[in-house]
Amino acid sequence: MPRRLHRYYGSGYLHFITSSCYQRRPLLNTPRRRTWFLEILEQVRRRYTFVVVGYVVMPEHFHLLISEPERGNPSTVMQVLKQRFARKVLRDWRKRSERGQNRLWEDALNEGHVWQRRFYDFVVWSEGKRVEKLRYMHRNPVKRGLALGAGAVGMEQFSVLCLRRTRGSFSE
Repeated sequence: MPRRLHRYYGSGYLHFITSSCYQRRPLLNTPRRRTWFLEILEQVRRRYTFVVVGYVVMPEHFHLLISEPERGNPSTVMQVLKQRFARKVLRDWRKRSERGQNRLWEDALNEGHVWQRRFYDFVVWSEGKRVEKLRYMHRNPVKRGLALGAGAVGMEQFSVLCLRRTRGSFSE
């Protein structure tokens, strides 16, 4: 891994961000966890004031296309998003462990790991790149066989929505 990772913030561009679960395990594969992730994303969005242009939540990773936040920067946003989600998942995991309800394949959680250490950030500097990244996100679950088409939001298992900001909230 590079010792000196340079991120480019402050130019007002969009950021295409990808983050993976620890060892690419499917820790986002349940409706409950996806709902938690999206609720926390909305809390972080409100706190740091940024626009979510698009997102996709896959079983073992997610993609976000976001504006630069008014408070902090995309690294801060990712740190808070990933920490809050990890705390919630691990708290739930420990509670279920006490009741003996855990799955054996989720041993990553036994080690206290939810996310890979870093995240990928691509600066989206043009309209063409914005469209390219949105198409990529919408086609990701289709390519993996998790949805029938790019607009197939009827699948409860995986959230694929492009959102527009209207009056401070999101609409589909």
